[in-house]
Amino acid sequence: MIFDPKRANGPGCLVLFVLVFSVTCGPAFAQTQGDLTPATQATAPGDAGNPDADPPVTMFPHSESSRFWVSGQANFISQWHPAFHSPYRGPNSLSPKAQDATSRVLTLFLGLQISNTSELLCDVQETGGHGLGEALGIAGFTNLDVVRNPLLSKAPYVARLMWHQVIPLGREKSVAQRNPLSLFTELPERRVEIRFGKFSVVDFFDSNRYGTDSNFQFMNWSVDNNGGYDYAADTRGFTFGAMIEYDDRRWAMRFAEGLMPKVANGINLDADIGRAHSENIEFELHGSALPRREGVLRVLSFVNHANMGSYGVAVSDFLAGRTPAPDITAHPLQTTTKYGFGVNFEQPLNDWMGVFGRWGWNEGKHESYAYTEVDGTLQLGLGGIGKQWGRKFDRAGIVFVSNGISRDHQEYLALGGDGFILGDGKLSYARENIAEAYYTLHLWRGVFASLDVQYVDHPGYNRDRGPVVVPGLRLHVDF
Repeated sequence: MIFDPKRANGPGCLVLFVLVFSVTCGPAFAQTQGDLTPATQATAPGDAGNPDADPPVTMFPHSESSRFWVSGQANFISQWHPAFHSPYRGPNSLSPKAQDATSRVLTLFLGLQISNTSELLCDVQETGGHGLGEALGIAGFTNLDVVRNPLLSKAPYVARLMWHQVIPLGREKSVAQRNPLSLFTELPERRVEIRFGKFSVVDFFDSNRYGTDSNFQFMNWSVDNNGGYDYAADTRGFTFGAMIEYDDRRWAMRFAEGLMPKVANGINLDADIGRAHSENIEFELHGSALPRREGVLRVLSFVNHANMGSYGVAVSDFLAGRTPAPDITAHPLQTTTKYGFGVNFEQPLNDWMGVFGRWGWNEGKHESYAYTEVDGTLQLGLGGIGKQWGRKFDRAGIVFVSNGISRDHQEYLALGGDGFILGDGKLSYARENIAEAYYTLHLWRGVFASLDVQYVDHPGYNRDRGPVVVPGLRLHVDF
């Protein structure tokens, strides 16, 4: 998640660029031979050893033998919503007036393969633009490329800097696809992988081939990631930590320890690991629910320790007159614990389409701290490529997700409390239900354009507001 508060000029320039590019480059749209799809930002861990995984489509070819890796990408998302019903609003409400917003993320990926088992990986990002309503008012926000901090520096920053070590546990190897998070062209089928440094936890956890990547797939926060997974991260989505992973032919297990932010949605991480830290563990199982169609099931759990407030205590303090309004931050420095679970599955139905889904839950008594204000989520969707209609590089998908919050969280918002995303001043609770559909069109080489539409019912869990319809356009370029 990346955001810079500087306002862009709206969607007009992006729309014009896509239309002009589509017309001028139309003859180049014919697909080449081979069963290929666009590369995601990073190959999912479960696909790393899959010899049938599709190679990336980029502006320039990347070496399969060089020890050095240099690549880049640019992602532009422009969204708009018309006016919608809103009898009242609070400080963290999405504005009911029609508005548009455009974001950009520019990334330079660098890598150095030290040996056949060791490598150093780095990437630098620069961002601009903003999200609708400064990314407030919807728990399952519509653009994964933005966050909620208007005070972030506009300068480029190091997003990832990590050491990656592979320890072989057998002689049998399988083909691996090079990508910015792993430069190896083959990997032992049985192995241990160790990573430490700066990274995003969801680079490796809660991955899903049909719904993970805001560059090519869905754009919503609670679709591409498990909304109930309050994973350790600063406001840009990164942490310092260490991870160990065991991979076998049909299953894998990974564990990561990461730093938590000092305050909710903060940019500064708490280096006192005795006070603040996060444990994450995931089991990944490969099996065939359908003949010759291998599916994947991932089971996740996390435990966060940080300076988190309690919704129940904040409500009690307000009702007792100790605070003028419920305030989740009104507490001395402390360490509290938040835990949760998640389930993630993907099942191919044929060679071009599959079904996927997620379930997530966290205890909801302590404040949403790092990702978004979701305590329970359920999603189900379809995703695929355009192979069936002769567009092998295109992608498409449709999904429904329903988000909810705990009773303590509901009461806190109903009495006028604010989180770091939500706060309408009061609340008539209902689950936040979201439907999203997209189509990504391969234009030429590493250039892709997407059309997306989202329907959000009960934004911010408030039945008094909405629904909101959010059309969007995306332009993505891989170098």
